[in-house]
Amino acid sequence: MTTAWALPAYRYLPGSEAVTLAGSGVSAVALPALAVLELRATAGQVATLAFLGQLPSTLALWAGALSDRHAKRFQLLVSDLVAAAALTTIPAAALAGVLTIGQLYGVTLAVGAAKVVRDAAAISLLPAIVAPHLLHDANSRLGAASSVADSAGSNVGAALVGAVGAARSLLVDAASFLASAWLVWRIRAPEPHVSPVGAEKSRGLTRDIAAGVRYVIGQPTIRTVIAALAVLSFGLALMNTFWAYYLLTALGVSPTAFGVIMGAGGMGSLAGALLTSRITDRFGVGPVIIIGFAVSPLAQVPLLLAGPGRGWQIVLAATLAAQLFWATAAGVSQRTLRQILCAPAFQGRMQAVSTTVTAGSRPLAAASAGALARVLDVPVVLAIGTLLQIVPVLLLLGSPVRTLRTMPVLPAPAAVPPAREGTS
Repeated sequence: MTTAWALPAYRYLPGSEAVTLAGSGVSAVALPALAVLELRATAGQVATLAFLGQLPSTLALWAGALSDRHAKRFQLLVSDLVAAAALTTIPAAALAGVLTIGQLYGVTLAVGAAKVVRDAAAISLLPAIVAPHLLHDANSRLGAASSVADSAGSNVGAALVGAVGAARSLLVDAASFLASAWLVWRIRAPEPHVSPVGAEKSRGLTRDIAAGVRYVIGQPTIRTVIAALAVLSFGLALMNTFWAYYLLTALGVSPTAFGVIMGAGGMGSLAGALLTSRITDRFGVGPVIIIGFAVSPLAQVPLLLAGPGRGWQIVLAATLAAQLFWATAAGVSQRTLRQILCAPAFQGRMQAVSTTVTAGSRPLAAASAGALARVLDVPVVLAIGTLLQIVPVLLLLGSPVRTLRTMPVLPAPAAVPPAREGTS
C-alpha cells in the first residue's frame, strides 16, 4: 500500500516541521531565562514578553490569505530565513554587551510573525503535494514528528541553558530555521492556484479574507468542526489558566511529579499520532473525532475529585495520557477531513479561520478565568471549564460528522496547467 512517505516532495515537510518545533522548544526555555536571569526583567516585563509572543496570532487571517495568493514554498523559505536572522541578533548583542529587554520584545514579535506566515503556508501546502487519499497518513506522520520534536526541544533547551547560557542557546533555534529552509528548498512539487491574475490580483487582502470567512461559513461540516474546536479551546484554556497552579498547590504535586505527569501526556500524544490510521480504520473517522472531543471533559473528572497523594498523581498522569491520545487522533482526523473538503483555492484561509478562532479564544479564556477566580473558588472555575467542553460534543453529534465512517472521496479537480519556472 502506498504511503505519504513514498512521495519525495512530502518527505522533507515532516523534517522541516519537526526541526523548527524542536528549535522553538529551546527558545521557549531560553528566552524567559534570558529575560529573568541575565536582564533582571520585572514581572511586568516578563508578562509583556509572553503577551508579545501571542500577539502575532492575530495575523493568522492575513497569513492565510497570503498563502492562497502566492507560492507557499517561497513563503516558507522567507519566513525561516527571517526568523533565523532575528534570533541571531540576540547572542550577537549579548556578546557585545548591548542586549536589552526591548530587543527581546522586537525579536519575539518578528519571530512570532514569521511563524504565523510559516504555519499558514505549511499547513496549506500539504494538500498541494499529497493526494487526498494519503492526507490522513501524511497528517499522522506530521503529528508524530511534531510530538517528539516538541518534547525533545524543551528538554534540550533546559540542558543548553545550563551548559552554554540562555543567549547562546538561541543559536540552536536559529540553526533549526536554517535547516528547515534547506529542507523546504528540497521540496519539488507544482503548486496550483497561486499568483492570481486579472481582477483577483487587484483585489485587496481584506476582500480575500472576507471571501475565505464566507466560504467557511458556507461549508456545514468544516464550519461545525471549527466551531467545536473554538469552544473546546476556550474551555481548555479556562482550565489551563489554573491547572498547573492547582496541581502544585491544592494537590501538593512536586515539580518532579508534575514533570512526570506532563511526560505521560506527551507519550499519549505520540501514541495517538502513530495509531490514528489504525483507530480510524476500526472505529470510523466520525466516531474517532467525536470520541476525541468527548474524552476531554471526561478526563477532567478525576482532577475535580482528586486529593493529595501518589495514587491520585498516577490517576492524573493516566487520564492526561488518555486525553492527549484521543485528542491527537481526533486532531489528525479532523484536520485531514477539513483539508479534503476544502477547495484548493481556500486552503490557507480555511486553516487561518480555524487558527484565529481557536488561538484567539485563549487570551479571552485566561482573562475570564482570572475574573471568575475573583468571585469563585479555583475548583469551581475548573468545573466550569469542564462543562464547557461538553458543548463541542453536542455540536458534532448534530452534524454530518456523526455518520462519517471513511474520509470522503471528492471528484478529481480539473487539470491545472503546469506552473511556469519561477512561480513555485
